[in-house]
Amino acid sequence: MDYRPQDIEQKWRKYWEDHGTYKVSNDSDRPKYYVLDMFPYPSGSGLHVGHPLGYIASDIIARYKRLQGYNVLHPMGFDAFGLPAEQYAIQTGVHPAVSTAANIKAYRRQLDNLGFSFDWSRQVNTSEPKYYKWTQYIFLQLFDHYYNQKTDKAESIESLCRIFEREGNANVEAACTQQTIFSAADWKGYNTKEKDEILMNYRLAYRKTGFVNWCEELGTVLANDEVKDGVSERGGYPVVKRPMLQWALRVTAYAERLLDGLNQIEFSEALKIQQRNWIGKSEGARLFFAVAKGNARIEIFTTRPNTIFGATFIVLAPEHALVNQITTTDRKEAVEAYVKYANNRSERSRIADVKKITGEFTGAYAIHPFTAKPIPIYISDYVLIAYGTGAVMAVPSDDERDNRFAKHFGLEIVEVIDCGEEKHTATGEKCGTMINSDFLNGLRVPEAIQRIVEEVEKRNLGEPEVNYRLRDANFSRQRYWGEPFPIKYDAEGIAHKETVLALELPRLTNFKPTKDGQRPLARAVNWATSSEGFKRELDTMPGYAGSSWYFLRYMDPQNEEAPFSKKAVDYWQDVDLYLGGAEHAVGHLIYSRFWHKFMYDLGIVPTDEPYKKLVNQGMIQGIIEDIYMLKAKRNGKTVFVSADRIDAYQEDEYTRIHVHIDFVSNYGYDNSYLDAKGIQEFQNWRAEYKDAIFETNEAGHLVTHSEVGKMSKSKYNVINPDAVIEQYGTDCFRMYEMFLGPLEQSKPWDTKGITGISKFLRKFWSLYYNAEGVIVTEEAPNAKELKILHTAIKKITLALDTFAFNVAVAEFMIATRNLAKEKCTKRAILEPLAILIAPFGPHIAEDIWVNALGNEASIHHATYPKYDEKYLTVSNLTYPIQIGKKVRAKLDFPVNATKKEIEEAIRNSPNLTTWLQGKRLVKVIVVPKRLVNIVAKSV
Repeated sequence: MDYRPQDIEQKWRKYWEDHGTYKVSNDSDRPKYYVLDMFPYPSGSGLHVGHPLGYIASDIIARYKRLQGYNVLHPMGFDAFGLPAEQYAIQTGVHPAVSTAANIKAYRRQLDNLGFSFDWSRQVNTSEPKYYKWTQYIFLQLFDHYYNQKTDKAESIESLCRIFEREGNANVEAACTQQTIFSAADWKGYNTKEKDEILMNYRLAYRKTGFVNWCEELGTVLANDEVKDGVSERGGYPVVKRPMLQWALRVTAYAERLLDGLNQIEFSEALKIQQRNWIGKSEGARLFFAVAKGNARIEIFTTRPNTIFGATFIVLAPEHALVNQITTTDRKEAVEAYVKYANNRSERSRIADVKKITGEFTGAYAIHPFTAKPIPIYISDYVLIAYGTGAVMAVPSDDERDNRFAKHFGLEIVEVIDCGEEKHTATGEKCGTMINSDFLNGLRVPEAIQRIVEEVEKRNLGEPEVNYRLRDANFSRQRYWGEPFPIKYDAEGIAHKETVLALELPRLTNFKPTKDGQRPLARAVNWATSSEGFKRELDTMPGYAGSSWYFLRYMDPQNEEAPFSKKAVDYWQDVDLYLGGAEHAVGHLIYSRFWHKFMYDLGIVPTDEPYKKLVNQGMIQGIIEDIYMLKAKRNGKTVFVSADRIDAYQEDEYTRIHVHIDFVSNYGYDNSYLDAKGIQEFQNWRAEYKDAIFETNEAGHLVTHSEVGKMSKSKYNVINPDAVIEQYGTDCFRMYEMFLGPLEQSKPWDTKGITGISKFLRKFWSLYYNAEGVIVTEEAPNAKELKILHTAIKKITLALDTFAFNVAVAEFMIATRNLAKEKCTKRAILEPLAILIAPFGPHIAEDIWVNALGNEASIHHATYPKYDEKYLTVSNLTYPIQIGKKVRAKLDFPVNATKKEIEEAIRNSPNLTTWLQGKRLVKVIVVPKRLVNIVAKSV
């Protein structure tokens, strides 16, 4: 009976769907296990072979844990809001809801084709009102709370107002931007607008004016990682810095708890380091420098306050609020030009461009707080408004960038630390002895830091402070396709909450910002004004809004009264295993952990952290195929040169361009090339090269340049899993992806090895079937067969527990080969073997379980086999019996048999005469645990 994967796989997928095989209940006596995949965005391009890697791994673990007796939650849904759908709508006129629904349908088909054990009854879609109703609800909870630093948790704004009414804010310790101290009488005397503005300084969801990356073409603010070299990553459109009033989340309130929480969870150390660096805790002092003329003061945060006597100038970020105020008339034109220049640069490029020194003198001076000397105030783009206070006291003797700036502009450099024999130590390390520093002279650096902080406090020049690199999260997008804010404004601009949720996104046909610069939602005139005449918020929430809590909604996705019930969340608790790409190591994980900790403070989730363990799968890379093109045209024509002829040309005379892998012969192998047909296909595809010259090799081939890189549409090397599955079957595809290499490492997609997996599955099938049909018997297994089985159980179980899926696949091959060699057809061996392979090859296992082994219930509800050490212990050894160089027989002897006992057994064997074949026995040589050699002579 032949193995036909396409027939059996389609049949069993329909069976699982019809019988609800993977449907999960919240009411169970079994222990829970929650396996979560990172939320996919349903792009129009669908899945390529790299995308399923993590999904296959998580599905294997989900099936494994289900077989071990756990009640397994393994859900799937779609992060469906986002800029790509909106850009597609602008280009095509297709409404984002329509294109998103089509993309989800295509994704669902591809995911189903991969045989995943998702409980699709729990599917969520962030763009559906029944989901984002609760995203809006959680946002309003953030709006209604502040962070009390005394209790170290979120508390209600109402309770804060009661404190203000009793005693003002002098004794309030909160994460806030409120600077003015007021009394209870003051608070009672403030009007509603003034109170609203003060409360905005405390709320966890608040409005602020900040400098943002504005992309006019996209009509939205972009995150720093969405901007590269002053243009948007998507589309390459210009991006400028612009001040804008928008919503933000006070993530910084939870900075210390986000750091502490990393000690409780099982993330890789590399990922923890990324998060710690992103949060960026630093201890230092907050200092104030008075501006020489006027009443302005410049606020500085420094981790090296001991170096203050080496501060010879101040540098402000070009966006700093004081720049316009302090710039002198004669410097105004130069400063304004520089500010414009800096605003056109992204933060990423400003941070990365360490060698380029630029800046302008404002014409103003600050007064050094200890020496009373005037020091010049500059602006430069190496100082960022989003970090610290947007101003630095420049100590060129102790900071490399300050040093380069001082040398470039000819500014004073004062050495303040003598490292002596420690001169090898890097600039900025806390070593050495203070010099040229007044009362700090002679102190070691750590002592000097403590002393200067005491002096700063004593003289009211500042205070000690812990600072974080982490910034509050921008939570506004000036676009259409996102969650509407459940906020409206009265005539005074005071924010009020929507009373009915969900506030649904209105239907639009034009998704661009309006001509007068308004948001796209301004076009929904009737929607933009509420029934009571209030103006609704026209920004929408960012993409990470819905993905910051989706894992909780999976626990109770049909709940219409709350985001999830207490019963559901108390049962599932948190995510036991989270799998996803390393690209989300910072943003998504920081924000989702923040949301979760906030909900923990409110008592609506039982755990402080959302995830127990996270595994980042590596990337499956593609082969990028390039062809060589001469930079200079020849007789007005473009010339392409075969790669194996390229030595005839200088390196700088040619360039490489990507070619679609569909045109490439021998793709993925050495010496891939375009033949005549491939060249014609390339020319049809790239019409601008229809008259190009192609200098092929002697075989008529244009040999390509192949290298491993990211699989993406832009590199024309995407491989659709549907095509691979159509040829080899889903189980083969799943096991092959797992066999490519360790889960957490990146590896290239290489089709050369997939035929090996296909042959292995056919060999596995042949353990249960021959040409006539089922060959499984009820015979009792022997010791060898039991050892093969229990060795496989032990090794595969260990591999599953350590996510070494490639090791598990290799062990399946070894066990199958060894059982085939033993001609094993025994149920006692083959039945547990089928269960063992079920997480990896769910279709072949299910078919064998029912049709070859005669079981009724699904194999995926069976019990995972356990190994027994007694079957792994060797009791007998097989000795080859050799005469001359020929093996005459093989005999088993107890493992502890002595040489004498083995020799006697050989001499007394009834088969000895047959082995000797008329010769005379001379000697029996026993090589312990290896062989028996009989020395014989002719008679």
